[in-house]
Amino acid sequence: MGFLDSILGRSKPPQADLDVLFAVPQAVISLQTEGFVPTGSGSVCFRDVEGHADDLVMADAEKLITSSPGSTVVRSDDRFGFHWLTVTRSDAEVSGLVTDLHAVNSSLADAGFGASLLCSTVVFTTPAGAPFGLVYLYKRGTFYPFAPDGGERRDNGLELQVRGVIADDVPVEPDLTRWLAIWGAPGLG
Repeated sequence: MGFLDSILGRSKPPQADLDVLFAVPQAVISLQTEGFVPTGSGSVCFRDVEGHADDLVMADAEKLITSSPGSTVVRSDDRFGFHWLTVTRSDAEVSGLVTDLHAVNSSLADAGFGASLLCSTVVFTTPAGAPFGLVYLYKRGTFYPFAPDGGERRDNGLELQVRGVIADDVPVEPDLTRWLAIWGAPGLG
């Protein structure tokens, strides 16, 4: 932060640490002991950027990911106009999935589109068979649990329970108001 920024009260958001995504496999082990099962699917959410430059970056990332056997990539848009790139690994291997999601995030950030990145998700099923997501907030560098409970309701009790389960594995977002509902996210709707 510069001198004028401090006088004018401006602050820069913290730079996200994409490498923290590599802590997810440890959180998965903790979640599996509680009965959660990884689906092998995860997504990166981002805002569209004017022009086709981000499309070229996404095409390169897709090509990189699908070059490894058993990985598929699907692009989609949600009803709010956000773009999702969903990676699915047929072996449901989380370390490989995290590497793929990191590659997508890094590709966009390295190409200058870091400000467009919103979040990444890793999808699970709960012990009851419902969808559940571990969400990485790009601009905060933290994770939070998201448990949709039919329609546009959430299982807040489960989310708070999971916070305790993963707190030693990944940095958990302390501000509950930042635990945003990501309705329509691939694998969670």
